[in-house]
Amino acid sequence: MLDPYCRCLRLNLLAIAIAGLSGCSSIDGASNRIAGIVSSYTIDVVQGNVVTREQAAFLKPGMQRAQVRDVLGTSLLASVFHADRWDYVFTLKRQGMPSQLRKLTVYFKDDVLERMESDDLPSEAEFVATLKTTPPSADRPVLVASDEALKQFPLPSRPASAAGSDVAAPPDYPPLEASRP
Repeated sequence: MLDPYCRCLRLNLLAIAIAGLSGCSSIDGASNRIAGIVSSYTIDVVQGNVVTREQAAFLKPGMQRAQVRDVLGTSLLASVFHADRWDYVFTLKRQGMPSQLRKLTVYFKDDVLERMESDDLPSEAEFVATLKTTPPSADRPVLVASDEALKQFPLPSRPASAAGSDVAAPPDYPPLEASRP
């Protein structure tokens, strides 16, 4: 037979478990109302090779594969079935922003660049501008003090006893453990 204390403890644990489970179901039911208030954080996902308009403009038909690799980097996709084709794909997924997907495909013939096809590529400045997440706020404090602001504060004064004499450290420190005979 269980003692009253153990029985009371079991009933309390059962009540807490039921209350916790019912709370979960009420949050799920109210998720549409809560979605506007609380949302989960998702990280920025950057995948692939960023190819800018300036890089694509540098490519000219007749360039060797090594020269193309020097300009664009290693391709993301190199197909075994299409050895004369390199695909450069870039995706950027950010919370609250539309996903970016850009593709550039270069075609080779006899290890020489023949042609290329691409989406509308951004310039370097345009791409960097899309990475900025928070606009500068006007209410941020100034973190550098001007010379006028520094003159408002007096220089720290040293005590008279410490001003003229430097206290030397002891030449020997005591041993950490007592010496053993």
